[in-house]
Amino acid sequence: MLTFLSSDAVEPTQSMQRFIPPIQKIFPKAVSEEQFKQLHQELWIDASWSTNYVALTISSCMIATFGLISNSTAVIIGAMIVAPLMLPLRGLAFGALEGDLKLFRKGLGAIAGATVMALVLSWLTGHIVRIPEYGSEVLSRTQPNLVDLGIAVTAGGIGGFAKIRERISDALAGTAIAVALMPPLCVVGLALSQGIWSFSLGAFLLYLTNLLGITLACMVVFITAGYTKMNRALGWTMGLTALLFVPLGASFLQLVRQERLQATINNTLVRRTVTIGQPEVELLRTKVNWTAKPPIAYLTVQTDQEITPKQVRLVQEFISREMNQLFKLVFLVSEVKQVTAEGEIPTDVPAPPILDNP
Repeated sequence: MLTFLSSDAVEPTQSMQRFIPPIQKIFPKAVSEEQFKQLHQELWIDASWSTNYVALTISSCMIATFGLISNSTAVIIGAMIVAPLMLPLRGLAFGALEGDLKLFRKGLGAIAGATVMALVLSWLTGHIVRIPEYGSEVLSRTQPNLVDLGIAVTAGGIGGFAKIRERISDALAGTAIAVALMPPLCVVGLALSQGIWSFSLGAFLLYLTNLLGITLACMVVFITAGYTKMNRALGWTMGLTALLFVPLGASFLQLVRQERLQATINNTLVRRTVTIGQPEVELLRTKVNWTAKPPIAYLTVQTDQEITPKQVRLVQEFISREMNQLFKLVFLVSEVKQVTAEGEIPTDVPAPPILDNP
């Protein structure tokens, strides 16, 4: 039927030609057989249980474990640079899409082996050290939410993209990926060594979230790049990832409520001094027991004035109105006193500045 159309109708106009190249870049292009074989061979090597892989796994695990124990972000970044778990994960994603059981089993075996190894090493280290309380680096990985899933998907996309692009170093993607895999796995081992089951379950949920998020993103990248096609493996991965929306969404909503409550409390104590009646009140820490009915907010404050039950009731009623939910407030008051060798100084007298020794 094209014979009935004029040449002007068949050929795109000059304005249309400007948009054709960008649109064509969006759709996947068929790759050559040589490119496919090269990618398959590289992924096969990456998924191998080799001496290098074992050494990287042990090094990354120990660095991350020591960084978590010392609560040092800089040390944990060292574990991020090693990033061994990303290597077989991309092979697992590609093998699932292609129906290549050998590559899939090879990647799955490498991931499972590294997971068990990291759990044992971190558990043993925590059992030997036996620190009484963990810091913020551990705590931040025990309550995953939807934000962590977004980070995992983004990191997985970077990892898959770096594998199919020649001029992007794997180290760039590996650095972003390791923070999503090895540290939470080490938190599971450390928490198990101390019998803190809630921490271990939360960290393991974060590990699964990142594992599925990265796998899903790698699959999408391989499909978009034209190396493979969509099949049931992508659907299964999307389904399993969707199941995580329930616990992650609940945690995210709790995080939003916590931040909103924190902001309301700060606004009440700092700006609405008439409500509390004490401009000298300083909020040090807030901890909320959401399982109680109604939720109980423990406010650790520092002041040199007395806080009365009436003032607490006024703040409690105000916060409950602002949050549209009933709350019970418990003030943990830390009294401030100024004491010198000559005796106690009245609180209304400002303390002199402390000078450094020359």
